[in-house]
Amino acid sequence: MTRHIFNFGSPDRFVVGTVGMPGERTFFLQVRQGNDVTSVALEKAQVTALAERVDQLLDEAAESRSEEGEIPEVAPPALADSAPLDAPIVEEFRVGAMALGWDEASRRVVIEAHAVAGEEAEIPDIGDDDDDGPDTLRVWMTPSYARAFAERARHVISAGRPPCPFCSQPLDPQGHICPRSNGYRRRT
Repeated sequence: MTRHIFNFGSPDRFVVGTVGMPGERTFFLQVRQGNDVTSVALEKAQVTALAERVDQLLDEAAESRSEEGEIPEVAPPALADSAPLDAPIVEEFRVGAMALGWDEASRRVVIEAHAVAGEEAEIPDIGDDDDDGPDTLRVWMTPSYARAFAERARHVISAGRPPCPFCSQPLDPQGHICPRSNGYRRRT
C-alpha cells in the first residue's frame, strides 16, 4: 500500500477540535490550506502532550536559537481561533505517533502525525518521505502560530469533564469509583 503524506507548508488554519459531548469526545487535528482540509483523529493524552511539547520547544528555541522577539512568550491575540472544526470532518487516519521539531532554515515549527502502524513498523524521521511507512500529516508553522495552536489545544482539553481531585481521572456527572478511595462512592 502506498504511503500518503499530507504536507502543509503554509496552512491557513491548524487547530485541535472535538466532536461529541464531554466523556464521548473524539479529538481531531485539522489543517486547512486553500481548499484542502485534512483531519486526523487522536487521543486526549496526545493533544495534552503535543501542547506541552510545542511550548517547551518554543521556549528552548527562544533561549538558544532565536533573535530577540522572534518567538513570542504568549500567543498574539490576533491569532486566537475559537471557531469549530471545518465540516465535513473526514478522518484520514488515527494518530499512533507524533514528532515535533524546529527547522532552523525556515525558522518554523514542524509537527508530524503518523498513522497507527503495526508493532514492528518503524516510525520515520521528520522529513522522511520514503514510500514505506505509515501515512503522515506534516504541518509547518511560524512560532507565533505555534503558540496560538498550543493555547487552543489547552482550551479544548479543559472544556471536557473535570478531573477527580484525588485520582485525576475524569469525573462523570454521576461521579465515579475512585481508586484512591478504595472504590467507595460518597453519598450526595
